[in-house]
Amino acid sequence: MYLISIVEQLDDPAAAALAGVLAGLVFGVSAEHSRFCLRAAAVEMARGRLGPRMAVWLLTFSTALLWTQGLHWSGMLDLSESRWLASPGTLSGAVIGGLVFGVGMVLARGCPGRLLVLGATGNLRAILSGLVFAVVAQMSLRGILSPLREAASGAWVTKGPNPNLLATFGLPKEMGIAIGVAFALLIARRAAVSHSVLLFGSGVGFAVAIGWALTYALSRVSFDPVPVGSLTFSGPSADTLMFLLSSGSALNFDIGLLPAVATGAFASAWAAGRLEWQGWDGARSMSRYLSGAALMGFGAMTAGGCTIGAGVTGGSTFALTAWVALISM
Repeated sequence: MYLISIVEQLDDPAAAALAGVLAGLVFGVSAEHSRFCLRAAAVEMARGRLGPRMAVWLLTFSTALLWTQGLHWSGMLDLSESRWLASPGTLSGAVIGGLVFGVGMVLARGCPGRLLVLGATGNLRAILSGLVFAVVAQMSLRGILSPLREAASGAWVTKGPNPNLLATFGLPKEMGIAIGVAFALLIARRAAVSHSVLLFGSGVGFAVAIGWALTYALSRVSFDPVPVGSLTFSGPSADTLMFLLSSGSALNFDIGLLPAVATGAFASAWAAGRLEWQGWDGARSMSRYLSGAALMGFGAMTAGGCTIGAGVTGGSTFALTAWVALISM
């Protein structure tokens, strides 16, 4: 009832943008405080240990999985209407794009979500890298790189809608909740991190569930079509860039998301005294960061999302190509 009243007062695009703001604020605060980063987790894995950064990432993933599958099981969310499960998926794009993205993530020292959080706290390297990521993402979506992306994505496409891994293996919907709980308990038991870091790491995953719940609820009451989705930073980065550069763009969930993430991260860092200007160490360092950002821009659009969009949001639906993309990254 309250949602219908908000939609009537704000109109559909503004209500969708407000949903993005709410999810983005939770993500920004939680990601900054927990130092959530898949790149740092991958470095720990490469060194052969399950450290605090991998623990935070897995806790985020399990929390998103638990809440998303719980909403789906309770009937508050129909994941079959999400783009991950409602349309064919690209396995070739997931593999190629995921591999390219993973290389770029290491070179740029962070995924797009992490770069946005760092940029909000005063990291100039992250700000410029994030801008390069957004430009190349737009080039890959609708610009000069789109033919290359389409060729990579179209090489191996699923027949029919993207397979749901639970359904493929004949598992009940409740199994998704059980897997999320098992992951969360395992990490909470073994993680050598503080309770506050665990709490905010869970908050990152909870932000994904907020996005799912709000976009699905809006799709039920809005006159204009509202895509059922949640957090991602590849498409929204390109869309926000075009929104700022042109006058004909409309508000939506993605446009509200990015500024809110930056605001939440800034507020968290300011409250904790972590705001600090940081620049480049030299030309060689700069070239590495920007090359990595460019690779991430193309890789994310080819894979169907970044570490958040494909890895956490897509992964929480048990969509086949989302898990393939995450493993490739």
